[in-house]
Amino acid sequence: CFQNTVLVWVPCIYLWLLAPFYCLHLYCHDRGHIQMSCLCSAKMVLGFLLASFGFVEFFYILLERSQDIQHHMVFLLSPIIRSLTVILAMCIIQLERIRGCRSSIFLFLFWVLAVVCALVPLRAKIQLAMDEGIASDIVRYLAFFSYFTIQLAQLFLCCFADQPPEGKIISEKVGRGECELVVKGYRTPLEAGDLWTLREEDTSQKIISDLEQDWTAECAKLQKQEKALASGVALGSRLPEQAQLLRKLQKEQSSGFFLLRTLARKFGPYFLTGTLCIIFHDAFMFAIPQVLSLLLDFMRDEDAPLWKGYFYATLMFLLSCLQSLFNHQYMYTCFTVGMRVKTAVMGLVYRKSLVINSSARRTCTVGEIVNLVSADTQKLMDFVVYFNAVWLAPIEIALCLFFLWQHLGPSALAGIATVILIFPLNGFIAKKRSKLQEIQMKFMDGRIRLMNEILNGIKILKFYAWEKAFLEQVLGYREKELKALKKSQILYSISIASFNSSSFLIAFAMFGVYVMLDDKNVLDAQKVFVSMALINILKTPLSQLPFAISTTLQVVCLSLRMKEYICFPVLAAGFVHLSQSFLYCLDREDVVIENGTFSWSAEGPPCLKRISVSVPRGSLVAVVGHVGSGKSSLLSAMLGETEKRSGQVTVKGSVAYVPQQAWIQNATVQDNIIFGREKLKTWYHRVLEACALLPDLDILPAGDATEIGEKGLNLSGGQKQRVSLARAVYRKADVYLLDDPLSAVDAHVGQHIFDKVIGPKGVLRDKTRILVTHGMSFLPQADLILVLVDGEITESGSYQELLSRHGAFADFIHTFASTERKESAIQRAGSRRSNARLSMVDFMPFSRDLSQEQLIGGDTTNTNLQNMEPVSETDQEQVPEDLGKLTEADKARTGRVRLDMYKKYFKTIGLAIIIPIVFLYAFQQGASLAYNYWLSKWADDPVVNGTQTDTDLKLTVFGALGFVQGVAIFGTTVAISICGIIASRHLHMDLLNNVLHSPMSFFESTPSGNLLNRFAKEIDAIDCMVPEGLKMMLSYVFKLMEVCIIVLMATPFAAVIILPLSFLYAFVQSFYVATSCQLRRLEAVSRSPIYTHFNETVQGASVIRAFGEQSRFILQANDRVDFNQTSYFPRFVATRWLAVNLEFVGNGVVLAAAILSVMGKSTLSPGIVGLAVSHSLQVTGILSWIVRSWTDVENNIVSVERVNEYADTPKEASWSIESSSLPQAWPQNGTIEFQDYGLQYRKGLELALKGITLHIHEREKVGIVGRTGAGKSSLALGIFRILEAAKGKIFIDGVDIADIGLHDLRSRITIIPQDPVLFSGSLRMNLDPFDIYTDEEVWSSLELAHLKNFVSNLPDKLNHECTEGGENLSLGQRQLVCLARALLRKTKILVLDEATAAVDLETDTLIQSTIRTQFEDCTVLTIAHRLNTIMDYTRVIVMDRGHVSEMDSPANLISQRGQFYRMCREAGLV
Repeated sequence: CFQNTVLVWVPCIYLWLLAPFYCLHLYCHDRGHIQMSCLCSAKMVLGFLLASFGFVEFFYILLERSQDIQHHMVFLLSPIIRSLTVILAMCIIQLERIRGCRSSIFLFLFWVLAVVCALVPLRAKIQLAMDEGIASDIVRYLAFFSYFTIQLAQLFLCCFADQPPEGKIISEKVGRGECELVVKGYRTPLEAGDLWTLREEDTSQKIISDLEQDWTAECAKLQKQEKALASGVALGSRLPEQAQLLRKLQKEQSSGFFLLRTLARKFGPYFLTGTLCIIFHDAFMFAIPQVLSLLLDFMRDEDAPLWKGYFYATLMFLLSCLQSLFNHQYMYTCFTVGMRVKTAVMGLVYRKSLVINSSARRTCTVGEIVNLVSADTQKLMDFVVYFNAVWLAPIEIALCLFFLWQHLGPSALAGIATVILIFPLNGFIAKKRSKLQEIQMKFMDGRIRLMNEILNGIKILKFYAWEKAFLEQVLGYREKELKALKKSQILYSISIASFNSSSFLIAFAMFGVYVMLDDKNVLDAQKVFVSMALINILKTPLSQLPFAISTTLQVVCLSLRMKEYICFPVLAAGFVHLSQSFLYCLDREDVVIENGTFSWSAEGPPCLKRISVSVPRGSLVAVVGHVGSGKSSLLSAMLGETEKRSGQVTVKGSVAYVPQQAWIQNATVQDNIIFGREKLKTWYHRVLEACALLPDLDILPAGDATEIGEKGLNLSGGQKQRVSLARAVYRKADVYLLDDPLSAVDAHVGQHIFDKVIGPKGVLRDKTRILVTHGMSFLPQADLILVLVDGEITESGSYQELLSRHGAFADFIHTFASTERKESAIQRAGSRRSNARLSMVDFMPFSRDLSQEQLIGGDTTNTNLQNMEPVSETDQEQVPEDLGKLTEADKARTGRVRLDMYKKYFKTIGLAIIIPIVFLYAFQQGASLAYNYWLSKWADDPVVNGTQTDTDLKLTVFGALGFVQGVAIFGTTVAISICGIIASRHLHMDLLNNVLHSPMSFFESTPSGNLLNRFAKEIDAIDCMVPEGLKMMLSYVFKLMEVCIIVLMATPFAAVIILPLSFLYAFVQSFYVATSCQLRRLEAVSRSPIYTHFNETVQGASVIRAFGEQSRFILQANDRVDFNQTSYFPRFVATRWLAVNLEFVGNGVVLAAAILSVMGKSTLSPGIVGLAVSHSLQVTGILSWIVRSWTDVENNIVSVERVNEYADTPKEASWSIESSSLPQAWPQNGTIEFQDYGLQYRKGLELALKGITLHIHEREKVGIVGRTGAGKSSLALGIFRILEAAKGKIFIDGVDIADIGLHDLRSRITIIPQDPVLFSGSLRMNLDPFDIYTDEEVWSSLELAHLKNFVSNLPDKLNHECTEGGENLSLGQRQLVCLARALLRKTKILVLDEATAAVDLETDTLIQSTIRTQFEDCTVLTIAHRLNTIMDYTRVIVMDRGHVSEMDSPANLISQRGQFYRMCREAGLV
């Protein structure tokens, strides 16, 4: 007795008495923070082992010596006290680590005492073993000796000091800081600055650098094995096992396990510490029903002393608290691992997108890549949390059934049978749902991809009035997506109903079999309620298992997708030899291609054949050829962007590249030009001057600090091209690859750039320049000209050499020389898109602070900024801050979610459905209460002659009540799922309509990343998360009511405790929800920039690679991901903080119910006590679930808020007007009349067109000319009502266009815009999305657009799939497709924004002649960039600063010698 009491208790009393004082001492003396070391880990592991010994001994005594317990209560107490003391010691070890205490005399004395006190029983045990032999009780001996050894080891470890402490960082903040953060979030809305910085081990840099090494090693190993095996099989050995092994390898590589294995190696060890916690949690969880059994035993035994009851009650409370602590430590570990996995996968995908080759890039769209890093990484995080359930749940189920067998004997098998029946059903449902989810994901991917394209091509949609066609397409995807979701949700409801009724079904089966087997089998309170407590434990693994399995299956499916992407073929390294060595100085040739054959994909046909080129250092090489002849492909081959089939490519020195379509970042002008380099003022200024950007910068609101919109939205084509060129020039590279950079600029600007940059006297004169061009005037100055025809170089040489050969090139030059002769050398060069600098933007009225015309640069007078700003006091003060800011960053709202959002959500569902649902819930919980109460009554039934009466009736009533509850559960879950689908259908529809009805200025200032985020993540949350949260919240709220009613029925006095606890609960929750919502918003806002950056990178990957800026972009991506995780980390820590606090509140209810039951022992029956205590045990779980689901609803309702944001933005006029009596054939004549027409880009700015009055007759051909910024394109914007009139009117055929619907107007007039935009889908869909025209009409339009040969040679002809943005057609071919669209519509009015920038001369001439012949009986307005194309027009309008300065026939205007004459003279036409 002495050994089991005094000797055990002495060290325990020492620790418990002095611990509070020691903790206070540590609290007051903070020496910094010590990182988790091996020493500390060892102490913790040994501590866990010691604690577990105590609990194991406790169970052992319970099971083996249950009869003697009454007499030897002390045997049961000692191991528990010992274990709790060890747990306290472990807590002190952790506290010492956090407060920077390296060695502890306090704990050293404790272990010395423990070892000394254990010496006496050790001697006694050895003596006993020698007398009786060790075999008599081998388990006890082994346990004691192991325990003593571990105590010695702990004493030994205590002799060593830990590593020195670091400064205070986030880990220290996690506990105390969380309280501070939550309190701060409650008082004032949190902002990004209030959040903690990430720990180093959680940063992208640390995680991904480690993971990349592992991943590369894995890939290399796999490829090596594959090669070895493949060669073995190929050699003819054909060993069956070798072939099998190869198949297995290929299967493994094609499956996602390869990726998962790498992640497991990296994050497994930390994850295992969490697994250890969950095992301890399970041990405490199973201890509680055993203690409940003892408590009910005590209630039945009238002679039992009261102290036992209080002891059991307190023990239950302690075990519940420990269970909570270990559970939340586990969750914390899981979320940390999940967060790291998310960072890792995002990093791998991003790095991959920088090296993926072009053929692979074409198979996956930007939308799909963004989906990989948004929705899919989230699923990986869920998987980390639930993975342990896959193997733990079956063990927990087995343990429950084992304990049930102890109470009910073989009847427990009935419970097993029920479980076995429930499982296949749920397995089948999980499988079906997995398939449905795949289908749903497929349609969601399609919808997001289409949305991405709509947002990228919104301008074209508006010009052609195609919004409805694309709206229908999006809704088509959406309906299919919702159909799959609905089926999946109904199946899920069956699953939920079977699970929520599972505790009833198992109880019904077991109790039924138990009482039927033998009349002597009596159901008393102990049997019923201990069984019910065990069944309630059983519910958790039962509900987690299918979820864990389906999450695992989803992740396998996902890792396939990710693995597919991460293992896509990359650009072959070393395929282009980049040499920057000493040889560079000796060798005179910078670019050499020897007999090269290249293709865009490994399987595809070659795009370049038999290419041999050598480019001498410092020479200017011009590459010419028809559209699609392979000019851009040649530059791509030099950059290493294509697949090399044969030959060799060498590029010496550094490379700078200007792509055909300028790629501009969403950053300032300066950032775009410097592109990550240091700013050298004089050189920077020289570059700006050479690239003719100075006049533009004078006009931009904040000069070179003006922010450029996504994809360069607020710059004209020419400005974008010049910024792109300036970026290359600023680089000071050795080799310049210029893909037609002069196509988008005015004639005089083009000449300026050639002279100052590219030509023999330009800043690049000593560099090697390879220039793709359609301009002839520069060719005489080129050192070498390469003529490309169908991917082969047919001729090469200098201009004179080629002319003297009289080949195809010479014929070509002579043909065009006649048309060109009038134009000076200047003209041809830059005229490609001359005013494109303006024109593109003229169609995009979007500078925030300046009218487009003034913004576009060129030779406008320097407008004074003051008179352009709307002169209101507030604005004037804000000018410096906001100047040049364009895109609206995604903003986080602050405070709690407004009640309006809930109203809006429930309003879309309708009250008629909501009220019955609430009644159904009340009914369901009523049934549950009834069957539980019925059980307690049954348990209290007196036993007569060893039996109970009317067992059949009792069982029938019990069964009926349970069945009714099951049906009600199914009804409520189905109803809520369907409500959720109704709401999300409406909300998506509203969002889509709101976005498509927005004017162009909206798309300008809203990054597409924000909009895509709404359509992907937020709609997904409204589809699934909101209804899920509502289901859970309602069911748990009603469940909580039921528990409170039961506890109050048993002990009405409990109200005194339950009331204050509920206030405390509400208080804690209100603290948390405010903080959590704000953190969720901050996290959502910091997510958008990740996607925008991804989007930008994927589109500009070739430029980033050419400039060698991958590492800088990777760092930027890391920063964005880290910033996002900075708000994610406190969010899950906040959740853990809340759960721990709440569960202690819940454990208070357990303590209250148990203590009050003990106090009322004389008046209460065991049945009602069992009912009250077993239900109060569920409170902790219920409370944390209520808050979790409530927070989920609050957090996800934020999605409704964010989707709803765009309801209040300005909208365009209506698309069609019902009452409009517009004739079907309008306009028949095509007359256009402007009456005192004025237009402005934004309210408060000066007019861009001022009092225009003119009349254009039918069939008239009118050219509109003028300097940059004169207002040419504004006329077109006015005609299409892209901008509404500020004053005056426009009449077409006598109808005021302001009185008709936008679609009625835009569908009856046609524009050929400057930027050719195609959508993914068939070629036919791109020409005729509404399917109005016959195939014959489509073919004839293609023939007139000179595309018939090209299309008829395609395997799928009209059904040829265009990739995203039409990337599988060349730019010129896309331009011709736009012409074919116009020919197909054949309206009476054609506006031509002279769009021949990307077309070679021959095609250009064909286009011009097609327009002249095909649109002969139409009114044609041409915004002319080259004067020679409009010299035969009936009239020319000369615009100047928003006024019509001259208007007459070209001949008359020349004879008047005014502005037009001067322009013609500059262009060399007179």
